Amino acid sequence: MGYRNLQQCVADLEQQGHLRRITVPLDPNLEIGAVQRRVYEAGGPALLFTRPVGTGFPLLGNLFGTLERTRFIFRDTLEDIRRLVDIKINPFTLLKNPLDLLKAPCAAWHLLPVTTGRAPVLDCQTKLSALPRLISWPDDGGAFLTLPQVYSEQPSRPGFGKSNLGMYRIQISGNSYETDRQVGLHYQIHRGIGAHHAEAIERGEPLRVNIFLGGAPAMTVAAVMPLPEGMPELSFAGLLAGHRLPMTRMAGKLPVYGEADFCITGLVHPAKTLPEGPFGDHLGYYSLIHEFPYLEVDGVYHRRDAIFPFTTVGRPPQEDTSFGAFIHELTGPLIPTVVSGVKEVHAVDAAGVHPLLLAIATERYVPYAPVRQPQELLTVANAILGQGQLSLAKYLFIAAQEDAPSLHTHDIAAFLSHMLERVDWRSNLHFQTATTIDTLDYSGSALNEGSKVVVAAAGPVRRTLGTELPAGCELPPAFGPITLCLPGILAIQGPPSRQQRGESDPLIEEFCRFYTDRALFERFPLIIICDDALFTATTLNNFLWVTFTRSNPATDIYGIQAEQRGRHWGCRGPLVIDARIKPFHAPPLVEDPEVTRKIESLAAPGGPLHGLF
Repeated sequence: MGYRNLQQCVADLEQQGHLRRITVPLDPNLEIGAVQRRVYEAGGPALLFTRPVGTGFPLLGNLFGTLERTRFIFRDTLEDIRRLVDIKINPFTLLKNPLDLLKAPCAAWHLLPVTTGRAPVLDCQTKLSALPRLISWPDDGGAFLTLPQVYSEQPSRPGFGKSNLGMYRIQISGNSYETDRQVGLHYQIHRGIGAHHAEAIERGEPLRVNIFLGGAPAMTVAAVMPLPEGMPELSFAGLLAGHRLPMTRMAGKLPVYGEADFCITGLVHPAKTLPEGPFGDHLGYYSLIHEFPYLEVDGVYHRRDAIFPFTTVGRPPQEDTSFGAFIHELTGPLIPTVVSGVKEVHAVDAAGVHPLLLAIATERYVPYAPVRQPQELLTVANAILGQGQLSLAKYLFIAAQEDAPSLHTHDIAAFLSHMLERVDWRSNLHFQTATTIDTLDYSGSALNEGSKVVVAAAGPVRRTLGTELPAGCELPPAFGPITLCLPGILAIQGPPSRQQRGESDPLIEEFCRFYTDRALFERFPLIIICDDALFTATTLNNFLWVTFTRSNPATDIYGIQAEQRGRHWGCRGPLVIDARIKPFHAPPLVEDPEVTRKIESLAAPGGPLHGLF
């Protein structure tokens, strides 16, 4: 039941036609990542690169490249997880299916790791410099581990029960790291290792950390699961793997996951940092060089038949999109049990996940009122923004279930139309102007700092959305062309931004004043000012990516006929979002043109990669 290690998984996927070996020599520096991204986009198989340049370890990519393959990998245990989730939601289901009560404890037994003396990962020792030098984008600061499982324990209460397993990127070369001795440990805010590190700093002692790579695929998924605080990821990994995870004790070190392919051990010293980055990240831009903790390495181990798993990240969708979809399948039914009144929450992948949340909730506070308005929705919105990584969202659009019982957040275009038909910009905007946002988001006021806005809409339809460009549309100088993105949403190209952090842009203020006495946009409640209107309007994904990754609500939201009552800001006319790239934003990711030409030539008819993408 379930794969015990990566070797079993690779053998089974190859036998079932879900994996292809790549025997042509390719460089982990840019080339292998470029192939993986294209195969992912084509919905292709998992890839085992057997002759990578500069290393003796084969590389495995695109393992979770499709939702169907991810389900196949965990086919033996999904029902156990669904059964436990169902019991959590509604214990009365056991009255309908009493045999489930007998099956659930069997699965729950797998929550507990088992201590063993046999650990294949400790069979061989090596150096960091012998690992594949995987570089995904031209301006990356060095080689990175992109699917690491970073393991730590609470310093004051060591043991599996208070452990954390997280996926935090690991830079293994470049910058000022000492070769073979130091690796960068980039963890973002709201990550479990942060609590362990904070306690170690308070105690004045180093934090011991192990970094696993590979092993049962369940370990990789568990490392990215947004589990409730207090539930160790090792337990979920055992549940998903269908067996108790084998952990081996090492004198003076943390327990080692025995079936891992690689293990790096070391210490994070209190409050010491080194420059880390740049790195092409999942918002579609580089995260730049910043000070982050680092690991003083005291051991690098691997199994004899080690496989080096990797992914590449970049502008969504990428392989981590499939991660997100799979995790939503597993945890989505639990959301209403965590936040009362919420029916759905969707972290929109195309917008970089954290920048945009869509939600549906109940609005029951004043059921006798002649017109429904957002009240309970605001309570639910505050609760959503208080939940773990959901608290990093910049934009939260929340609708009332009673207004459209068949509405769903994953039908993004329909959801946005529903909101824009009902929203009143005078009263339905609720800002947090100085708060935390995603570490990787450079639209804010500083690293980890920015703003949020809740858009809550309830009640009857207020307007009919425009589906054609308004006739006789006049634009201020330096603005244009204008395009239609979605019903009720226009994209207007603006001049290059010269705006500095924390400032509003006089040009956008002037744009809004230009329309103060005009009713030109009465059917278009949302206007996006962007660098390329045609690009922004070409696809829904383009609109989502441009709008929500390039704007900070507190400084980049404007309004036509804006007004302020007390401390509450709103507008009578359309809402205007400045989604241009600002001078302080990180640059978007672009491939090396020579690498692109080489990879595409290998995929031409008669080439070794033909038919893969």
